[in-house]
Amino acid sequence: MADETLTFSLESGDVVIKLRPDLAPGHVARITELAKEGFYDGVVFHRVIPGFMAQGGDPTGTGMGGSDKPDLQAEFNDEPHVRGVCSMARTQAPHSANSQFFICFDDARFLDKQYTVWGQVISGMEHIDALPKGEPPANPGKILKATVA
Repeated sequence: MADETLTFSLESGDVVIKLRPDLAPGHVARITELAKEGFYDGVVFHRVIPGFMAQGGDPTGTGMGGSDKPDLQAEFNDEPHVRGVCSMARTQAPHSANSQFFICFDDARFLDKQYTVWGQVISGMEHIDALPKGEPPANPGKILKATVA
C-alpha cells in the first residue's frame, strides 16, 4: 500500500502533501524512498520565484544535483499545475527527473502535461509562501526533515 502523505518539516512549520500514486506511481515511489532514506533532510529550496513556484530537492543546493538513483521515466498526466500542486523538476529531456521537485504558488498551467504532477499540498501552504525568495535565495529555507505516513 502506498504511503498517503509526505510531510516536509520547515523552520516555520509542517507542509503536508497528499501523494498521488494514481497519477505518477514511479515518481511517488522515488520520493517516498528518498524521504525514508533521509535524502531530503537539510535540503534547501534553491529556486523560489514569487507567483510561480518553490523548487527544492537538490542536495548541492545549486539546481544541478540529484540523487545517485537513475533518472525517472516521465509520467506526464492531466492534473493541472495550480496552487499547491507538487510536480517534478527536470532538464529539457523529458525523462530526466530525479530528486528535484517544485510546489506551485499559483496557476502555472503552461507546465501542464510537460512535467509530472505527483502530489498536492493539503496543509501548511503558508510555510511554502513564506520561503525566502530568489534564484538562489540569500538565506534559503530548508527541509529540516521529510517523513512519509
